[in-house]
Amino acid sequence: MKNIAVIGAGTMGNGIAHTFAQSGFKVKLIDISEASLERGLATISKNLDRMVSKEKITESDKESTLNNISTFTKIEDGVKDVELVVEAATENVDLKLKIFKQLDEVCGKDTILATNTSSISITQIAAVTSRAEKVIGMHFMNPVPIMKLVEIIRGYNTSDEVTNTIMELSKTLGKVPTEVNDYPGFVANRILMPMLNESIETLYNGVAGVEEIDTVMKLGMAHPMGPLQLADFIGLDVCLSILNVMYDGFKNPKYAPCPLLVNMVQAGKLGVKSGEGFYDYSESRKAEKVSRQFAK
Repeated sequence: MKNIAVIGAGTMGNGIAHTFAQSGFKVKLIDISEASLERGLATISKNLDRMVSKEKITESDKESTLNNISTFTKIEDGVKDVELVVEAATENVDLKLKIFKQLDEVCGKDTILATNTSSISITQIAAVTSRAEKVIGMHFMNPVPIMKLVEIIRGYNTSDEVTNTIMELSKTLGKVPTEVNDYPGFVANRILMPMLNESIETLYNGVAGVEEIDTVMKLGMAHPMGPLQLADFIGLDVCLSILNVMYDGFKNPKYAPCPLLVNMVQAGKLGVKSGEGFYDYSESRKAEKVSRQFAK
């Protein structure tokens, strides 16, 4: 397997494309927006420059990685002759179902279809295709080039052969694949999102402030990043979407999003990506200044 297509040039998509290309794969990066493709390539180049400056790779490695990536704005053009498609579009179930229905129609019959979804049912996605045995979850962690874990999620009909292929492929990327079954949130977000949500509830209930909550978890639990800072980094809209998928899937009130999270997303306070969430990122992408709304 040497020819890969990645759908979506956003944070996760360009990170996945970067990782495959750096490992010697030919990558076709697909996005309906030419501007998104340009931003994605610029991000990959910037991240590679950082790796060169840290002497983790050479300038020649950077050039070969970039040369391994080609861009397309149409799915049917980008998936020709690829052995694997990794979908990394927005975490929206209707959009993903539409994409996979199209992929099933335009990809070769042996092409494996993977999704980077962090919470949506692989079985549901596979059901809109005629190749459910070849549909699988391949959930990378952000930032993709650095984080070692890949959650490999088997749908109800995913074959052993496809699962083993993707497990071994992940290892060639220098990742540590971990096989999990298809339930809302899988493992990573089933455990992480309730913690983030409870942290937001703790703030909402006035138990402690933003910095205090993050300090307790960093110093008391040895977390490298406080939960409110992490929520900002992930994107509060993404956190809300995942919690809603879990709440709908389990019908258990413990997964219900905190009203504060809902209000912040509706107000456009999405974290780092919007410049403000629990922290203010107008001057720095580091969580150095608490958002005015929560400042004491």
